[in-house]
Parts: sequence; structure tokens; C-alpha cells
Amino acid sequence: MIERNGKKYYPTVGLEIHAELATQSKMFCSCKNDTDEQNPNVNICPVCMAHPGTLPVPNQKAIESVIKVGIAMGAEIANFSEFDRKNYFYPDIPKGYQISQYKYPIVSGGELAGVKITRIHLEEDTATSKHDRGDFSLVDYNRAGVPLMELVTEPVIHDAETAKNFAKELQLLLRTLGVSHANIEKGEMRIEVNVSVSDDPNVLATKVEVKNIGSISAAGKAT
Repeated sequence: MIERNGKKYYPTVGLEIHAELATQSKMFCSCKNDTDEQNPNVNICPVCMAHPGTLPVPNQKAIESVIKVGIAMGAEIANFSEFDRKNYFYPDIPKGYQISQYKYPIVSGGELAGVKITRIHLEEDTATSKHDRGDFSLVDYNRAGVPLMELVTEPVIHDAETAKNFAKELQLLLRTLGVSHANIEKGEMRIEVNVSVSDDPNVLATKVEVKNIGSISAAGKAT
């Protein structure tokens, strides 16, 4: 609860956290998954660059990694799942769409650090846009197609400490299971905070999303 000018406000927060999985290859092709690669556009192939006629093949290790996380959280593991197309255009999306999951995620439910989980699903990461060379942008496609786990919590967080503690516990869990290095400073784990502030604790107000937060402390400040 926050009090301003004698009036009480109640924040409600849900988190979306992306984590790159520590597999040897990308999500739908055999290109190397290497976050330390300094040379641009070397870990690419016709599949992750979406050349005509290419077909994606799911990475079994990435699927197993998400299942491990779900089991560790006491979640329900789906006996049927599928991938969908999330269509939007941006220079760092080679296909013009992202292969993701929506209706049938691999993991549903579960709980971590007292926070209930809605779902955990698999998708592919985007490329990296760089804007520091002048009045133009460059795109490095090495990261395009890297397996990305997305975890969505229920809107049950009401203070910054709970949000930060959840992010820390998730980072620790991912590292303990060996499924992700989860180094936030390298973009291997990214936090998005969905905040609703209402003067009625039983009513959700308009949601505001703070995207791609690069540290756990900053996620707490956004809460």
C-alpha cells in the first residue's frame, strides 16, 4: 500500500521473465548458441535467417530444460504442446514473426518463492540491434533463434521486495538446474514488470508494462 496526499493506493504486479537457455545450439537449427561471440553474424544459417524453403526443427534439450523448471516449481507438464507464429515486423526479427507458444504452453501453474506461476513456454530470441555507430542502426543476427524461456507470474505481487526476491530465486533455480546462465548483464535474463495501481485493493486498474529491465534492483524500482 502507498499513501499519497492522504489517499491510499494499492499496487498489483505480475512479472514476465525471459531467460536464454544454455543449449549448445539454437532453438530450431544447429547454429551455435554462444552469448560470448564478439564477431557479428557468424552463428547464422538459412534456417535462423528464414530463407525460403527452410524448416525449423525443435531443440529437444531446450524442451527438456523447460520441463525441468516446471517440475522444480511443482507445475503441470503438458502432454500436448505446439508452437505458434507471433507476427510483428521489426529489423531484428528475420522471419517477420517469432516462433512462440500461446494456447498450449509446456508448463502451467506452479509456484516459486510464494509467487504463483501462470505459465512457462518456449520461443526464439531476436537478433541484437545496435545504435551506437552514428545516425543508423546495425543488426547482429547471432542471437536470432536462441532458445528463450518465458515465465509469466500471476498478478499477486504487491511490493518491490517480493518482486526482487522472486527474480533472485528464479535466477538461482535456473543456475542450479543448469538450464541457463541467467546473467542479466549479458541479456541472458530479462525482466518485464506489469504494474497496476488502484485506490481499491479489490480492483485492478490500467496495466502499465515496463519492458526489458536489465537488473533485479531496477525491477524493484519499477514495481
